[in-house]
Amino acid sequence: MKPLPLYPVRSQAPLVSVVVPVFNEAEVLRELRNRIADSLGRCACRQEVIFVNDGSSDGSDLILEELAAQDAGVCVVHLTRNFGHQAAVQAGLVHARGDVVLVMDADLQDDPTSLPTFLDEWQKGFDVVYALRSGRKENVVKRFLFTSFYRLLNRIASTPIPRDAGNFCLMDRCVADHVVQLPDFDRYFPGLRSWVGFRQKGIVVERGRRYDNRPRVSLAGLFRLAKTAIFSFSRVPLSVFYALSGLTFGLFVALSAFALFHKLATGLAIPGWTSIVITSSLFSSLNTLGIAVVGEYVVRIYDQVRGRPLFLVARTINCDGPSVMRPKTSEHQKAA
Repeated sequence: MKPLPLYPVRSQAPLVSVVVPVFNEAEVLRELRNRIADSLGRCACRQEVIFVNDGSSDGSDLILEELAAQDAGVCVVHLTRNFGHQAAVQAGLVHARGDVVLVMDADLQDDPTSLPTFLDEWQKGFDVVYALRSGRKENVVKRFLFTSFYRLLNRIASTPIPRDAGNFCLMDRCVADHVVQLPDFDRYFPGLRSWVGFRQKGIVVERGRRYDNRPRVSLAGLFRLAKTAIFSFSRVPLSVFYALSGLTFGLFVALSAFALFHKLATGLAIPGWTSIVITSSLFSSLNTLGIAVVGEYVVRIYDQVRGRPLFLVARTINCDGPSVMRPKTSEHQKAA
């Protein structure tokens, strides 16, 4: 058996697939396509851009079809309705054919000029290169919430997930195939990308400003995504009840000792309902919280076993169909 090489040998003229989920971004699609083409045009590579129309209602579908008619390197996947950002990312990965797959948003917050830097790191041997977002342009509240979420997730996740690493990334073909095949229904792409492993590296990329300052994902939607990340990659929500049970048992012992002391030693124990009501309310709230947390896991299990597809495709343009779904042989396996 040959020894494994330190780094795999990369193609000098790879096919690069850029996956871009689109939801009501008609104003910027032409500019985005031009920026991607200009950026990758400076690299020795072939390129395709896979736009996934996630149920847009602002005419984005017509602009995408126009771009695809003008350029065979533009592939369009129209979903039957809005399935959500994570499902759209998955649809793009399924249809990507490149040796390298790049994932970025359509709102110009992910800077296309960073794409050659991602490819340089891939050529050096890294299988996954992800952007570490810096200089966010959101308001103070949102920046605080994003920062808090990433740090909390990093601390409690069973698989380390880098701080400030969103969807913007590059993946080798082998990594993309493994991510596609993961059976998770409730998906958090940055977490799945970290879970599969391989050689990964983060590079600092300044987060741009949305071109129209109108986020497509509401605050409630961001909270739902945060819940997905936490419940998918951490058991802390369940484990915390061990601590709560210990705390409530300690409270029970303290109240019992206090009442017994006054009953036996001072005779000042005054019968009343206040302590009973407070204690009952505490335990009731803990029980309710516990049921809610367990319910979150049950709902996710139900969605998983129900087996509905993550997305449905209405039609595609310039796509040969889904890429091969089984993992391709990696350079390490070839060398072995």
